[in-house]
Amino acid sequence: MKNKFSSLKIMEKNKLFTVSASPHISSRETVPGIMRDVLISLSPALAAAVLIFGFRSLLVTAVCVISCILSEYLSRKAMKRKNTVSDLSATVTGLLLAFNLPVDMPLWMAAVGSVFAIVVVKQFFGGLGNNFVNPAIGGRIMLLVCFPVAMSTWALPMAWRTKPDVTTGATLLYKLSGMDMSGDIAEGMGAAGLPSMFDMLIGRRGGSLGEACTIALILGGVYLIARKIIKPVIPLSFIGTVAVIMLFAGKFDLDFLGYQIMGGGLILGAVFMATDYVTCPSTNKGKLVFGIGCGVITAVIRLYGSLPEGVSYSIIIMNILTPLIDRVTALKPFGFVKEKAEKEAKA
Repeated sequence: MKNKFSSLKIMEKNKLFTVSASPHISSRETVPGIMRDVLISLSPALAAAVLIFGFRSLLVTAVCVISCILSEYLSRKAMKRKNTVSDLSATVTGLLLAFNLPVDMPLWMAAVGSVFAIVVVKQFFGGLGNNFVNPAIGGRIMLLVCFPVAMSTWALPMAWRTKPDVTTGATLLYKLSGMDMSGDIAEGMGAAGLPSMFDMLIGRRGGSLGEACTIALILGGVYLIARKIIKPVIPLSFIGTVAVIMLFAGKFDLDFLGYQIMGGGLILGAVFMATDYVTCPSTNKGKLVFGIGCGVITAVIRLYGSLPEGVSYSIIIMNILTPLIDRVTALKPFGFVKEKAEKEAKA
């Protein structure tokens, strides 16, 4: 018995403790598993993009995904870091970036945006878990700044099948941004020649690859929530905030509200990009603040900015504010007493 206790003491003495950052929670979830679920959730939107915009959608997507994977592999190798291609995060970034591009985007531009997203936005800051903004959004904004014409040339839905004389046109948000909000909203929307609400749901309208089909995006979001990959706090608060503001701005016109919610990249951004684990707050209260902030900024840009869309800019601004939000909304440890209260108690 004595020898047994002696052995235990020696083991305890030589035991090494691993000190790491919080949260200290054990989970069966892995990064590749989470990314695999995200890819599955995005598959309905990809299928819809092929049906709406043609097989070039697959080509643009393939270029973005392959460029992201190669960029991650080569940059990690050049930086002499452990390669992380197998965690599928680069694949998700490539797919999300492709979803933010027009189908007629020149392939070399798509590749440039992918390299920027992985190397500059992600790897320069240490790789997955260290980037302070969403890589796909960073790549999209870079492309929008450098190649504004290519990023604002939108193919008409089903143009690849019918082959009309005109194959490109303005998106719904471009038409809404040029509308006189001081007059009759319904009359203005009628004159703009907007698609029906049913067309908005099934994706029979112009736009980027991943934003067109609302039903496909909702199915993907429901899957992620059901699998507990994301919480509904950010999507609901983001979309809900935009809805409330647009309801008042549109003088309670429900069609205007529907166009603002389903138009542009609001649902795509709120469900698949604003919920990024690394760049959004960790607490539910912080997620609520984050979602509301994204919604307010998006609505302000759409209503008063020179650009018709504001989702990407709102998310990236709130990404930058995430550390501050986490600090303000951090949960207090059990038994924690403020220093001032402790001094008053002692006095």
